[in-house]
Amino acid sequence: MTSEEHREQPPPSRRIADRLRSAIHDGDLLPGDRLPSERDLAQEYGTARNTAREALRILAEEGLVDRRHGSGVFVRERRRTLRFGAERYSRRLREETGLSPYRAELAKQGLVPRVDCVSIERVVPPADVAERLGLTDGASDVVRRENWYYASDGTNEHPVQVGVTFVPWAIAGGTPLATSANLGKGSLYARFEDRGHRITRSREEVSARMPTPQEARGLMVPSGVPVLEVLHTGIDQGGRPFEVTRFVMRADLAALDYDMAVEETDD
Repeated sequence: MTSEEHREQPPPSRRIADRLRSAIHDGDLLPGDRLPSERDLAQEYGTARNTAREALRILAEEGLVDRRHGSGVFVRERRRTLRFGAERYSRRLREETGLSPYRAELAKQGLVPRVDCVSIERVVPPADVAERLGLTDGASDVVRRENWYYASDGTNEHPVQVGVTFVPWAIAGGTPLATSANLGKGSLYARFEDRGHRITRSREEVSARMPTPQEARGLMVPSGVPVLEVLHTGIDQGGRPFEVTRFVMRADLAALDYDMAVEETDD
């Protein structure tokens, strides 16, 4: 082997990771299967245990395996993906079910939702939220509502997303929007309608990133899995923005499903 060929060879840890990754993708290792231990991998490939440990770390960072303390390393289970479509904000769905958009969306998918409202406070909005709400004077307060969302299949419950909603004080002040975790039938958007703001359009800006340490802990995000960040702006019948919600979703559990008309114009 020439020195040039030697330089092109990946390190042993990468070669082990490549073999295990192929076994996972080819179905030789199935979701829930236990991978060989570090000791067994080291013996099989003739390497040190720390080399085998590095190979397993690579797979964990790629989101392919889970390390369970005291049990070993397992191929990650493929959990059911929750799909969130634009219909979740529809007035018809809200009137038919009496549920919030999240609860209605999960009910359609045969899952049991749980939502915890962990805080409601009056604050000065972040700059990007103020811009989207048209609060440009720098002095307008908003109500900040923080909700954590969970889904259960009847056996296991998983955290899915966190949503922080910002509502101008001019809309929320003196209403349950500013004080109550339980917003009653129809939940958030029914209370907006009570204030004269019926959601007719939404703008959603979607990006992906790695979670913060707090998000990773709260959402139980596995190593190597990113989150989706959705900045949602609700727009009423008069074309006015009346609420902004920043959603952070586990990318391995949530998907966004949009069916959008494309306007055709004559040249």
